[in-house]
Amino acid sequence: MSDALSADFSSLLPETPFSRRGFLVTALGAGFALAVQPVAAQTAIHTDTQGLVAGEIRVRTADGEMAAYRAQPAGGGNFPVILVVSEIFGVHEHIADICRRLAKLGYLAIAPELFARQGDPRKVASIQEIMSAIVAKVPDAQVMGDLDACVDWAAAHGGDAARLGITGFCWGGRITWLYAAHNPRLKAAVAWYGRLAGDKTALTPQQPLDLAGRLKTPVLGLYGGADAGILLDTIWDMQDKLKAAGGQSMIHVYDDAPHAFHADYRPSYRKEAAEDGWRRMRDWFRGHGV
Repeated sequence: MSDALSADFSSLLPETPFSRRGFLVTALGAGFALAVQPVAAQTAIHTDTQGLVAGEIRVRTADGEMAAYRAQPAGGGNFPVILVVSEIFGVHEHIADICRRLAKLGYLAIAPELFARQGDPRKVASIQEIMSAIVAKVPDAQVMGDLDACVDWAAAHGGDAARLGITGFCWGGRITWLYAAHNPRLKAAVAWYGRLAGDKTALTPQQPLDLAGRLKTPVLGLYGGADAGILLDTIWDMQDKLKAAGGQSMIHVYDDAPHAFHADYRPSYRKEAAEDGWRRMRDWFRGHGV
């Protein structure tokens, strides 16, 4: 456990019973999550595994082994590492495909099933049930520790942990901001439409707005101006806090894009914004040594 985790989240750990319960999700399935069906097949992107090593791995955590999806080039080694943090739907086909896209760029990409102790959101058809029965029970402290464990796994399996990045979508976008304040080894982060403000609870004691002045690495935030769930006033508030902090972090807003504009398997997908965001993410990582 890093000093940052100890300082910010360790008070949560004694109250969480998850290590005694063990892991509920021990393997990754195939296909898309039930809650996003039917998938928009005409826009859903599929990236092949030619030239890659890709598939499920097991990552040792403090209390067991967590399933994760890994993709990396088939030849060579010492690859820069990207952590990929899912939406509330867990590590389904879209997140696996993002890992493969990153691997095609030369990265070792890992997407851990961060809901593994609380349940399997891929098998739940109701977004409301996913939120109340699974996501709401996930402590930030647990997530930070699991992501640290993925970094350790990557370093032991051909990855260069000195060139470490993270990206996340929706729920994972919020986690991306938090991890940028947690891990000083991180070189760069890209948060896609992650929540910036919200209720503070015992399990989620801080929000990105609280951490704008404490980021340990540059973060690029990618947001939609037509996002009904993340108001522009909140986005501009975060931008002001980032500027006041004097770091390199910044936010880019796509004026007419809704929430989840990168999700090519959903009606919210906006091709132009998604492709531009992907280019910005690629350049952000490369420009910061990842």
